[in-house]
Amino acid sequence: MTVMTNGLRKKFPLLLVLATLVLGAMQAVAQASQSPFGTPLGGAAQDEAFLKVDEAYQQDFLFSDSGASTIFQIAEGYYLYRDKLALYQIDGDQRTELPLNLPEGEVIWDDYFEKETEVYRLQLEILLPQAEGTTRVEVHYQGCADAGLCYPPETRVFDLDYGNGTATPASGGTIPPASTPPGGADPGAGGSSLSLPLALLGAFIGGLILNLMPCVFPVLSIKLLAISETARVPAQRHAHGWAYSAGVVASFVAIAGLMLALRAGGEAIGWGFQLQSPVLVAVLVYLFFAMGLSLSGVTEFGSRLMGIGHGVSNSPGLRGSVTTGALATLVASPCTAPLMGSALGFAVTQPAPVALSVFAALGAGMAAPFLALTYAPGLVERLPRPGPWMDRFKQLLAFPMYLTAVWLLWVLGRQSGSDGVALVLAGAVAIAFALWLWPRPQWHWFKGGTAIAAIAIAVALLPRLETVTQVATNSGYWESYSPERLDRARAEGRPVLANMTAAWCITCLANEKVVLSSDEVSTAIEKLGVVALKGDWTNQDPQISELLARHGRTSVPLYLLYPAGGGEPRILPQVLSRDGLLEALDRAARTPASASL
Repeated sequence: MTVMTNGLRKKFPLLLVLATLVLGAMQAVAQASQSPFGTPLGGAAQDEAFLKVDEAYQQDFLFSDSGASTIFQIAEGYYLYRDKLALYQIDGDQRTELPLNLPEGEVIWDDYFEKETEVYRLQLEILLPQAEGTTRVEVHYQGCADAGLCYPPETRVFDLDYGNGTATPASGGTIPPASTPPGGADPGAGGSSLSLPLALLGAFIGGLILNLMPCVFPVLSIKLLAISETARVPAQRHAHGWAYSAGVVASFVAIAGLMLALRAGGEAIGWGFQLQSPVLVAVLVYLFFAMGLSLSGVTEFGSRLMGIGHGVSNSPGLRGSVTTGALATLVASPCTAPLMGSALGFAVTQPAPVALSVFAALGAGMAAPFLALTYAPGLVERLPRPGPWMDRFKQLLAFPMYLTAVWLLWVLGRQSGSDGVALVLAGAVAIAFALWLWPRPQWHWFKGGTAIAAIAIAVALLPRLETVTQVATNSGYWESYSPERLDRARAEGRPVLANMTAAWCITCLANEKVVLSSDEVSTAIEKLGVVALKGDWTNQDPQISELLARHGRTSVPLYLLYPAGGGEPRILPQVLSRDGLLEALDRAARTPASASL
């Protein structure tokens, strides 16, 4: 009986971590599934029971002496949104929005946008402006099925010959020169223009760059300590490198698979959705705080989890490396690196095997530098011999853990308010008390029972966390984003800068501090009359999710710059530069009715 008790005592903290992570993941999934209606993308998301988009909405053109019109034949059980319809005339690199004279439609309650909206069923005719000779038009539309599937926004381009009364689809259904932003924009912004090899390469490079993001530093520091302890045994070092890589790749694929499955079920979620759950954020606060206490020497909890300490060559040590890879993925996935946005935008429009291969390439890129480090031939010579310095180094690494917990608490405050932060801080104190009291080296029922009760209290606080609706307020030159405000600004002919961000997005925060908050940018926005709109995706927001999907993105940041006088927006790079943004703002303000610049 004593053997059983000691085994439970040793493994209980690790079992607790796994249980709380599972609880957080279940809460994240439950929160995502509260959205009754979503916008799945492409072949990976469409159920075979639904019609393909071109079968659900068959488009044709009619020509007569009085003019021309385009007609949608809408399948029974399907409908088109009135406010998603748009018509543009293309003249070289100029795209001009045309007025629409639409009939009255049917008003329904839209569960996804949570408002009444006007839709069209069975047939819709849109009159085209008078013209002669040939012209090119671009038609935008989006529709849904009554059974629950919502198609992504669609764009079709046609060459119209009024003399012969013919309409010919443009090559590929898009205009290659106009759909690609010029220098400074993110290539493949919409995702659909990429090929699979380019998407895999972009994902791999994006994964490499992820290692430079601050959110990954704390976890990588733990693995550097593990390398220092196994550096003189190459076989151990290589095994830990491969175990960590396997944990990273498997976790990227698992999170991506869950995201694609939820999107296929009609949920409006994107990459990094797990940190939109306050419960999972709170679990990560507990976990990083506990690991910091472990590294500080308060307790030995987490040594197996992090793969450090004695016995790193045995199987629990390798399991610790796999777990560390999974933890690195969980924390790093909301970060966005250059080239990731277009690659992931491509992935979610593809069948599941292709999509998962892109996410696997992203994980391989993130794991590659650490794996290469384990094979570095000069590593042994560069590291000092094991000694007391390792204990001091381990204690030093506790502080990145604490800082990560503080950052996650700030994110939680944006999600659940001050009450949520207070609950999690109380839970963190309970966990610290439990780890301090935890009986060692021998088991004591009173101490152990009290410690377990304290941990149970911390876990019991998690379901009490609630998402707080943030009150939309203007800050500095920013106004709160809404589709209505965007439409109003564009109707006034003003240039618009739309910034989709989130508190858990490190790239977003860096761009705001370094570039968007600079005096030069503030002065330029005021001088040029730019309307600056900010959308906060820290919590789930269907309006922002729809905007992301419309532009082929799965997560933030997304920066859109609409030119003065109308026209399609330019998608700016995910990592902004001050000079590049100032140049783009100046061009958007003085170029009316331009195409994608």
